[in-house]
Amino acid sequence: MTTYAPDIPQLDVSPLTGTLGAEVRGVDLRAALDDATVAQLRSLWLRHKVVFFPGQHLGPADQVAFARRFGALTAAHPVLPAVLPDHPEVLVIDNERVHTRPEFVAMRQRDRDVGWHTDVTFMPTPPDGSVLASQVVPAAGGDTLWADTEAAYESLDEPLRRLVDGLTALHDGTPSFGGFLDAGYAIEWDGVPHTTLDPVEHPVVRTHPETGRRSLFVNPQFTSRIVGVSRRDSDALLERLYARMTVPERTVRYRWRPGDVAFWDNRSTMHYATLDYGRAARVMHRVTLRGERPR
Repeated sequence: MTTYAPDIPQLDVSPLTGTLGAEVRGVDLRAALDDATVAQLRSLWLRHKVVFFPGQHLGPADQVAFARRFGALTAAHPVLPAVLPDHPEVLVIDNERVHTRPEFVAMRQRDRDVGWHTDVTFMPTPPDGSVLASQVVPAAGGDTLWADTEAAYESLDEPLRRLVDGLTALHDGTPSFGGFLDAGYAIEWDGVPHTTLDPVEHPVVRTHPETGRRSLFVNPQFTSRIVGVSRRDSDALLERLYARMTVPERTVRYRWRPGDVAFWDNRSTMHYATLDYGRAARVMHRVTLRGERPR
């Protein structure tokens, strides 16, 4: 299990809630970070689950170099193409960007509202974490919320914990990304090409490999059903779990400013990008850390 690193005096850490989220100042993420600073940042990441670094203004090369200090990186996305030729790890999130293929524009408009989700759980090895760097933010709106899925699990009564501890669920990316496959987009993850987005099975409760803490590992976008129970019972139980995961006391909401960076633990959170900014520009760059099969 992880032992938290000792505090580094120059870091200014401001928790945003009792269990979830902290702003960190006093470090330049564009610099070559020494091992002690990386260890402390990793400790803060595991403790607070999502950490924010205001005003960093990372370019793609800076973002990739920073993320690599915490692990190997994935491709930008299993299905969505990388659009920065020199940085195949960077996913550009820009809902208004003009693309040369008309069907891409149509699908992005249709699927613009992705709701609560945990990144890429529809693959066998979802990423351990994500680093999101704001490039262009709207004057109003466009916040992102994170939910503490560890605190949600801990809030369950003991009989319900025992029930969900033994369950597995199917995660399916086809409803969200099947249209891209129909349009000829390829699938690749962990360096392995795929021809279909086959549903994958993950435990409803996963144990964090570094902290040993348990969390709910289901999400409304990609979890299609609980295995071994009726559709009706599956839907009812998932809705009960989602309600526990998204109460205000177990969430944090972040107001983006240009240059801000968020670094979150994909194993203990899910998140939601609000779409309350109309036609204003909002451009974000995301990279993800390679993960392992949830256990």
